[in-house]
Amino acid sequence: MDNAKLRKQVKDEFMEYLTLHKYRKTPERFAILDHIYSTKGHFDMDSLYKSMIDVNFRVSRATLYNTIELLLDCGLVVKHQFGSNVSTYERAYGNDNHSHLICMSCGNVREIKNGNLFTQTQQKKLRNFTVHYYSMYIYGICNKCSHDKKMEMEKLVRESNDEKSSANNTDKKQDKK
Repeated sequence: MDNAKLRKQVKDEFMEYLTLHKYRKTPERFAILDHIYSTKGHFDMDSLYKSMIDVNFRVSRATLYNTIELLLDCGLVVKHQFGSNVSTYERAYGNDNHSHLICMSCGNVREIKNGNLFTQTQQKKLRNFTVHYYSMYIYGICNKCSHDKKMEMEKLVRESNDEKSSANNTDKKQDKK
C-alpha cells in the first residue's frame, strides 16, 4: 500500500474511533497522526515534539500526550518499553513484520525484518483472529558492547598481572635484604 493510501486509511480509522467515542475531531490530532505516518521508525515523545516544531507545527506537549493515548487506544500506534524508562512508539500500520534486537548493555535497539514466522499449520490455529502485524523482542549484547567488555577484561588482566609482577619484584628485593 502506498503512503498516501495508508495515511488516508489511518485517518479514516481515527475519524471513526473519535466519532464512536464522542471525542472532538481537532486539526491538531489529525496533524499528529499524519506526522507519525509520514515517517518510519521509532520515536519518543520528545523527538515527536521536536520534529513537529521543525516542520513549523506548534502543538502543546499535553495535546501530544493526549493524542498518543487516543492513538494507542484505537490501535494506530504501538508502544514499546525496551528496558529504559523512556517509552518508544511506532506506527502500527505500514510496517514490515520485524524483530527488535535490544542490547542489554547500551540499550541500542535495531530492527530486523522477519519473513512470515507463521507456517500454514500455525495460521490455521489462529482461526477467528486476524493478524495485522507482529514484532518480537530479542535481548542480548551487541558486538560493540561485547568488544568493549572484552577489551576492558583484557585491560584488567594486564593491570592485575602488572601488580602481581610488581609485588613479586618487591618481595624478591626484601628477600635479598
